[in-house]
Amino acid sequence: MELITHSLTGVIIQILCYKFLIFPINLIVTMVFAFFSHFIIDTLAKMTYHIPESRKEDKFWLIWHIIILISSAAVIVVFIVPFWLGILFANLVDIWDWVILRTIRNRKKRKNPESNWANLNKYFIHNIIDWIREKPCSWLSNLNYRKYGIILEIILIIFLSILIWIFL
Repeated sequence: MELITHSLTGVIIQILCYKFLIFPINLIVTMVFAFFSHFIIDTLAKMTYHIPESRKEDKFWLIWHIIILISSAAVIVVFIVPFWLGILFANLVDIWDWVILRTIRNRKKRKNPESNWANLNKYFIHNIIDWIREKPCSWLSNLNYRKYGIILEIILIIFLSILIWIFL
């Protein structure tokens, strides 16, 4: 799923943990639940419009991703203080896989294509998520290439936003 979905989930988790748990348990539970929420949400991404490669020539893909980028930025700006912990840990899997490991892998590949560093695939956390999607959750419909798959993500974003409004 998209950054906005993970971020809103992290916000809700932090709100609930801080509301019902005492310090320092609220911090620990926020970090653990927000981190593992990424696994659940990305497993559900199988049922959304989530093409693995960019399609900048496709106007639908481009408009959808512009909307997601702007709304994700807005959510982060609005909620980063005081919900940075939930947002960070809900997005940590993507930060590790997409920002850190892919940057290292691409840099090492350019310098030395034969390097062991060029093959970091075994360290990607999304490998576990992919296994969950394909084995225990194989029954979920795969709508990754269906444009109407954005409906589920829009519904989830609206639902998460309403939950935040209720719990704040």
